[in-house]
Amino acid sequence: MPLTRTLTAAAATALLLTATACGSGSAGSSGGGLNPPRLKAPSKLGRAEGQVDLVAWAGYVEDGSNDPKADWVSSFEKSTGCQVHSKVAASSDEMVKLMKTGEYDAVSASGDASLRLIASGDAAPVNTSLVPNYRDIFPDLKMQPWNSVKGTAYGIPHGRGANLLMYNTAKVHPAPDSWSAVFDDAAAHRGHVTAYDSPIYIADAALYLRATRPELKIKDPYALDQKQFDAAVALLKKQNRSVGEYWGDYLKEVSAFKSGDSVVGTTWQVIANLAASEGAKVKAVLPKEGSTGWSDTWMVSARAKHPTCAYKWLDWIVSPKVNAQVAEYFGEAPANAKACAHTSDKGFCTTYHAADTAYWKRIAFWNTPIQQCLDGRTDVRCVPYARWVQAWTEIKG
Repeated sequence: MPLTRTLTAAAATALLLTATACGSGSAGSSGGGLNPPRLKAPSKLGRAEGQVDLVAWAGYVEDGSNDPKADWVSSFEKSTGCQVHSKVAASSDEMVKLMKTGEYDAVSASGDASLRLIASGDAAPVNTSLVPNYRDIFPDLKMQPWNSVKGTAYGIPHGRGANLLMYNTAKVHPAPDSWSAVFDDAAAHRGHVTAYDSPIYIADAALYLRATRPELKIKDPYALDQKQFDAAVALLKKQNRSVGEYWGDYLKEVSAFKSGDSVVGTTWQVIANLAASEGAKVKAVLPKEGSTGWSDTWMVSARAKHPTCAYKWLDWIVSPKVNAQVAEYFGEAPANAKACAHTSDKGFCTTYHAADTAYWKRIAFWNTPIQQCLDGRTDVRCVPYARWVQAWTEIKG
């Protein structure tokens, strides 16, 4: 399936002007400084409305039309009477734009979109008691800075993944254990380094600088003051001289590693698995500095026309068997702790570190950079995401 999490830079700036003016809380607390519109979650559900309109990543809402073996929509429709209409979004920015139309009931938002939807009032608080399967979600996915504000949940965690370092085992020696392989030491493989094509990748550089340049005092790679931001941008401009290709389409990265055009760069576990299965001599590791990553959340529109069916979908998609199906099909760790007992590959949850709390503590999940620093600082302003978008264009030249 077409795994895509790319960001459309041309559209991003306008979409972010509102959200980046808002505050946010410290990383590790639940959106402490963000002040979204006062909206209420429903206290109970009514009768099913007969349909639900969804915006989702490719591979999240499958009805068998793409792959006969991947169908968790048909059984949902049969059991609830809610007919599913879904729109695949190619980027977080497209998701935000679509949700602003009010034509969709729910969205599978990543952390680089969720705060925008909360701040703008497009996403409503979620009553988790109306989602019975929420009780089995891994605790470290609940009430996080990207899916809650001041103790109020704004969605149901769906799955998560880490951005890893992949390298060609025949051409990269010694085996790298640090992001220095694609930053300070990138020139060793000039023209064969690959990087994720998105403004959010600036956080990867910031995470590396957090470990290697302590004088910058970076605490949160999504909360960068001007000096910290300039350092991350400078590092990426230097890296650009060694980058052969920026990737957003997973198939292009697989092809590049198979051909030898790319020998080291950022990846996802599912891509590494696929590349290896197709003969590429690759290995993926979580570097010693830790990494960035994503945690997706199903959020309900504040203007949902079919709220009952939306809640039924939220509960269905994180039910153990279905969450296991989606996780294996998409290639990510499931959110429901009971899902691991239902994966067809009994080693799947071990490979994807589903229950490895220590592993996930090393991941800085995508969040939306805004002016009020996410790390809690109040004496400076942080660089908002609209500026990240502008800088990304400059970085790529």
